[in-house]
Amino acid sequence: MNIRKVRKGIQLFLAFTLVLLISAGCKGNNTTNTPDTTKPPSIPPKSTFVMDFSDFTDTSSSTMIIPLHPAYSVSLFQEFTAMYPEQNALGDHSNWTFAALNVGFWNIVGILGLAIPVASFVESVKQTPVKQPDGSWIWTYSITVSGITYTAKLQGKYTTGGIRWDMYISKQGDFTDFLWYYGESDLGGTHGYWLLKEKPSKPDDLLRIDWNRDPASETGDIKYTNISPGGLENGGYISFVVNRQEPYNRIYTIYNKGRNETTYIEWNFTTKAGRVKDAGHFNNDEWHYWDSNLKNTTVP
Repeated sequence: MNIRKVRKGIQLFLAFTLVLLISAGCKGNNTTNTPDTTKPPSIPPKSTFVMDFSDFTDTSSSTMIIPLHPAYSVSLFQEFTAMYPEQNALGDHSNWTFAALNVGFWNIVGILGLAIPVASFVESVKQTPVKQPDGSWIWTYSITVSGITYTAKLQGKYTTGGIRWDMYISKQGDFTDFLWYYGESDLGGTHGYWLLKEKPSKPDDLLRIDWNRDPASETGDIKYTNISPGGLENGGYISFVVNRQEPYNRIYTIYNKGRNETTYIEWNFTTKAGRVKDAGHFNNDEWHYWDSNLKNTTVP
């Protein structure tokens, strides 16, 4: 057999194989990155917008009462400890209570400062969108917050490799189509961000939300960052992680910009046992633990 013909045949075979591989790769990418614009984009789930604080704000399983008031800050907790050292700062629940107070402060930010944005986002998934002439989709509906009715209009539009989201809120006789928050997400709904404004009368940046999720493993993370221009807490943040690690499969990291200190909180979602570390509060860089009854304990 002619060696040249054999070599030529091999070259043709390899070239043909390469074309097939490239073609298959392109088809795979198109499937992943090219949306079906005849269907509305999928709104990211609630967990990408609303951080879960339930393990530290729901006291139904504990005798502890967590004072959810902005004035009840970490500094007041420290003052209580100094005034009544024999009480060990609310007794043998002090480690969990300190963690809960830090989390509770951010929960109040969500309850008081984000009530309207949160309500508009949660309600959006219950609505049916309408396709617009420009190719975008709009969800329009009403929400009621503290007895006041607002009109919400969420617009979703496919972009290159993702989706752009814009939430417009109106209040009759007050303001119309205020862009309260906007964001972007990838087509697979695995990562994105939201950027929230303060309010119609003060449309400054307030909060940035970054999120990642893995639907298959039901894991992910979400981070709230204070972006209020000129604010003392600008740059402060709280992040929440859901993972599959043991023994601690839930994690908060809270950075207090004003104190320039970081609080680390880790716990088990099932048993509720956990630990907290804050060098400024405990005067050391060690973990401080609580058990499944939320009582202080030594290293498990």
